[in-house]
Amino acid sequence: MSGTSALAAPRQAAAAPGRATWMLSPYSLPLHALRIAARCALPLILWFSLGRVIRWGLLLVAATISHGSWYQARLIVVLFLFTLVVMTSLATTAGMLYVVRGALMETQARRETDDGRESLLGALNRTALIFAGLYMTWGFAAQDAVDFANIDLMRQPDRGVIDAFTGDDSGVMAGLTSLDVKVSVVTMAVAYVVKTFFGRRHEAGNGRFSGMLATFGELAFVFYGINALGAAVGTRSEWLGQRKVVAGWHDLTAKAAEGIPGWKSAWEWVGETWPHVIEALAIPLVWLTVGILVYGAYADDTRTTIRGTRLELAAEHLERTHSLTRRALTKLSDGWTSRWIPLLNSLRLTGRGGAPLFGLFALCYVGLSIGGDYLGRAGRYLMASDKPYFWLVTDVPVDFVKDLLVTTVTMCLIAATFDLAATRNRLRLSAGTSAPGPASPPSSPRP
Repeated sequence: MSGTSALAAPRQAAAAPGRATWMLSPYSLPLHALRIAARCALPLILWFSLGRVIRWGLLLVAATISHGSWYQARLIVVLFLFTLVVMTSLATTAGMLYVVRGALMETQARRETDDGRESLLGALNRTALIFAGLYMTWGFAAQDAVDFANIDLMRQPDRGVIDAFTGDDSGVMAGLTSLDVKVSVVTMAVAYVVKTFFGRRHEAGNGRFSGMLATFGELAFVFYGINALGAAVGTRSEWLGQRKVVAGWHDLTAKAAEGIPGWKSAWEWVGETWPHVIEALAIPLVWLTVGILVYGAYADDTRTTIRGTRLELAAEHLERTHSLTRRALTKLSDGWTSRWIPLLNSLRLTGRGGAPLFGLFALCYVGLSIGGDYLGRAGRYLMASDKPYFWLVTDVPVDFVKDLLVTTVTMCLIAATFDLAATRNRLRLSAGTSAPGPASPPSSPRP
């Protein structure tokens, strides 16, 4: 049953006018998020703390293993552990969103009709592949790589200076990029087999953990492949820059900058503005999509996604075709629908919430990010000391508290945005289906 479909509950329909006064208003989003945070503070803190401890533990073990004999074998294990770091981020995010389900109006409404009962493993299995794609596409793994390099450096803070004077290469901060090309190709092939096998099982709906195992294989395939491709691109960068098409494109842009007035300044303005657009609009929408996928078990239905669009008419025509044609098209599109239909349905639900709701969500998201930066500065100012290198001790707890507060409130903000959008949409559809139709003409009296 679709979570956006009407709920046949008379008392919910009766409660709609009361709720719409302020609880369902788009401008109640900050208060709704704080209400969820206050109600679910303890499980949120526990999930964040556990995830952070496991993440830093994996990074420390990976940095420790990255030095010693059997170097290439060690680097294989390092990338394996780094893949587990990303999987830990997935589990932490999904877990924090999952534990606030009981505080959502939409979840309570679904449970009254025996809907919305889903385990955390089910949410993880469904969300894993999409989360991995978003995590890699938007460069969130870069922060994990930076943290790995910083931990490796802090284990031997003087190693870089010693290497510079002695001419040695101890491999400090290079554990993620020093894997041999041949070893990278072999491990990449193994990861490809894992992701393909479990990906097929996930598409067929087999296996409770097939989605997470397919995600692990996909992430490992990417990380091992980066080493192989990095070496290949490094050796061919000079050759690539001399190719005719590339050289021609550079000549064309240079002539345009010289001949078109304002061309250079316009592109400079775009280059300065575009990163802010991504941070203010695209990144919040990415995390909101992850939240909708965690909550939206109903989003797997293709019919729900295309309902009310022109694609629904095409689907009706397809159903009238020959059974052999339908089976062939289903086989061809099965992987696409299993992976991307939830995302499309989530984005469609996002659009139905209205511009005020999601404009306020983006504004609150950016405000939390900026507030977190000022909170970190204030913590460092309060913990400042005249003792040398004392910041090595104080920075860790300051960053932990800052990340705890910002991440917890952000997860509650995502949950509140989904809750308001889904509840408003459900009540709107319920009011539309429960409204009486046009009165039928009176029947003629019997003779």
